[in-house]
Amino acid sequence: MTISPPLLPQKNCALRVVPQPSDANVHGDVFGGWIMAQVDIAGSIPASRRANGRVATIAVNSFVFKQPVFVGDLLSFYADIVKTGTTSITVSVEVFAQRMSLTEELVKVTEATLTYVATDKERRPRKLPDLA
Repeated sequence: MTISPPLLPQKNCALRVVPQPSDANVHGDVFGGWIMAQVDIAGSIPASRRANGRVATIAVNSFVFKQPVFVGDLLSFYADIVKTGTTSITVSVEVFAQRMSLTEELVKVTEATLTYVATDKERRPRKLPDLA
């Protein structure tokens, strides 16, 4: 009996990145702040598309580190819009790590929910465009 390795979600990946030694402490554990920055970037991608332009992060509604992240892991960030308001877009982000070893190991390392607001040229909130 063969056991298949876990698979990445069957949805669009917003971002993929491999943390480098400068992103970690001396023990090779990646800084939580670095992961948070990547989550913010990944979340902003569908938010910017939905806003058809500039967005700003206005809230980190939840953020959970589930497993450690190590230098050399291949991180995949999946971001989906879960709610929209007049000017705001709430995005759920899930992060999976493919451990770079001989055995295939895939673990969910982080999940977060962030809210962005669409902004105009003066960086003031603006109404989201209607969906076609």
